[in-house]
Amino acid sequence: MNHQESFCLAMSGHHHKQLHKHLFPGGGKEAVAIALCGRSKNQRRESLLVQEIFPIPYEDCRIRSPNRVTWRPEAMIPALTRAMKDNLAVVKIHSHPTGYEWFSGTDDISDQELFGSIYGWLDTNEPQASLIMLPNGTMVGRVIYPGLLGHAIQEFRVAGDDFLFMRTPGSRATLDDYGLRIAQAFGDATYQNLKSLRIGVVGCSGTGSVVIEQLARYCVGELVIVDPDEIEAKNLNRILNSTHEDAEKKVNKTQMLKRAVEKMGLGTKIIAMPYDLLNREVIQELASCDVLFGCMDSVDGRHILNKLASYYLIPFIDLGVRIDADGVGGVERVCGVVHTILPCGSSLMSRGVYDSKDLSDAFMRRASPETYAQREAEGYIRGARVEQPAVISVNMQIAATAINELLARLHPYRVDSNDNFAHRRIVISDPAASSDEIDGTPCPAFRRYVGLGDQEPPLGLIDLQASPGNAKC
Repeated sequence: MNHQESFCLAMSGHHHKQLHKHLFPGGGKEAVAIALCGRSKNQRRESLLVQEIFPIPYEDCRIRSPNRVTWRPEAMIPALTRAMKDNLAVVKIHSHPTGYEWFSGTDDISDQELFGSIYGWLDTNEPQASLIMLPNGTMVGRVIYPGLLGHAIQEFRVAGDDFLFMRTPGSRATLDDYGLRIAQAFGDATYQNLKSLRIGVVGCSGTGSVVIEQLARYCVGELVIVDPDEIEAKNLNRILNSTHEDAEKKVNKTQMLKRAVEKMGLGTKIIAMPYDLLNREVIQELASCDVLFGCMDSVDGRHILNKLASYYLIPFIDLGVRIDADGVGGVERVCGVVHTILPCGSSLMSRGVYDSKDLSDAFMRRASPETYAQREAEGYIRGARVEQPAVISVNMQIAATAINELLARLHPYRVDSNDNFAHRRIVISDPAASSDEIDGTPCPAFRRYVGLGDQEPPLGLIDLQASPGNAKC
């Protein structure tokens, strides 16, 4: 049996809070819950993605003490029934109120017996998992195979108001002079966290190039950057590191930025994908990221990236800029927005960034440009956007706000908690109109995507392209 060496368990902040509340009700006694998970497999790692939590009621527990918990097997039937129906992974999670950081001998016996029964129910050889949650909310765990208590889970990701990444101790990044300055500001732990992150950036123009520049100079471990477009002369005043020669040679934006990041010599690995977002290889690469940034104008692009973030439980930061000008120097409004989108929360759609008609129009434009143009001319397409003015200073301000949002969620340093900053509106032309808002009502449309993981077709999208020759740049 091929046991994946790198294993990750991901969950939403909502599920993490639900678990902690149930597992630590007070009284210092152990408690237990079952999580049902979708799956994701790629060359980088295998992941279990929490879809639903089934708390085992305290009254169904036969023994609850500071060092042991047992429960009636019947309490698990609803969870196992759904796991069997939907082919989901089963994860047992129990608490250690004493703070003991690994499985006891009693836990070993319990897991061997429990998962022997679970494998009998599910009739599968796919891995399951057993976790321990500690009083501070951190987790440790191990993979379970048929008849075998497997290796430790190396990574945990919690996509909540604070972005939590828990990893088993491994090699530490060298603290070079440039890294020392980052560690002086945010601490060595945050610097090590940045060095271990894989971040996807979709859109490499005005805001995207600035986001990529900052992430590389913060020494992020890996960047996956996506954009099918080439450098044009009209881009040169706002895409960092672009040159007139790039425009003349029609160099792809991702390839130009890959060249620029590698010249920095700060150690960031960069994967350039000069393809459209609706591409099978692009989806696969982004699905293995720890954080996503959306730097696109398109409604359909935003929708797909929001959907991917829900499927794979990845925190998603979306940013946009708008300048309303008359073309001859008159400016009515200059503003930008930064949305932090979390699984089990609201979506860009439920926040009113776009609606179902906007989305339908966007997909029509992609699938049938002629029909779209005809309907636009007839007045059926509302709010069709022509090219807007774009200036680098505004792009930089909004991109910097987005990166600072990432840092605040990796290393909470604000006076107010991060849940107050789900939606940040920066009105440069009228600063008093700027605002920060909490997350809205959870989006029912996107809630059904939470933790689905690998599906065929990916994300339920039947029109995904394949990259020419499956090439990677």
